[in-house]
Amino acid sequence: MIFTRRTFIATGLAAGLTSRAFAHQTAEDWVMPEEFLPRPVRFSEPQAPGAVIVDPDYFALYLALTADEGIQYSVGVGRGNLYESGVFNVGAKKEWPSWTPTDEMIERDPDHYAKWADGMPGGPENPLGARALYLFDDAGNDTFLRIHGTPEPWTIGSAVSNGCVRLANEHITELYDQVELGAPVLLLPKVESV
Repeated sequence: MIFTRRTFIATGLAAGLTSRAFAHQTAEDWVMPEEFLPRPVRFSEPQAPGAVIVDPDYFALYLALTADEGIQYSVGVGRGNLYESGVFNVGAKKEWPSWTPTDEMIERDPDHYAKWADGMPGGPENPLGARALYLFDDAGNDTFLRIHGTPEPWTIGSAVSNGCVRLANEHITELYDQVELGAPVLLLPKVESV
């Protein structure tokens, strides 16, 4: 696999993405800004077809369809130091997944997460949204990192999650159907100087 930071993206395709804060809304009345819609991209360096690359500084996820072409999706990423970079693979895929906060999440915010310590069933209000890709390490262990949907699509383009990468439910549903089990996933490190 060939992964580099920004050299694989055609110049300027992701430059228009910025973090936005939206007033309290519901998914039903919120309209996705045009710049956050999926778009085709050309890579300046060959990529492994089927690979998923996340650039947290541009809130962008790239799916390599061929060595030279792919699709860019807008995402939300982990806030502060909760975002974890690295090389992973898709170890599991689930539709309308259940969710259980990690012990660390409960410790950070017990008022919000403790009530779900035994889990929350899948559904429209579940934080993992409509679909989830489970990221595993090279040894086959679940890292508890996910690429998933969200019932709060207005958080796309911002760093607000507990470490996972989130897409609008309609976009994770599209991505889910295109990503194979075992697909390589690269979560690029934050540069934070863009």
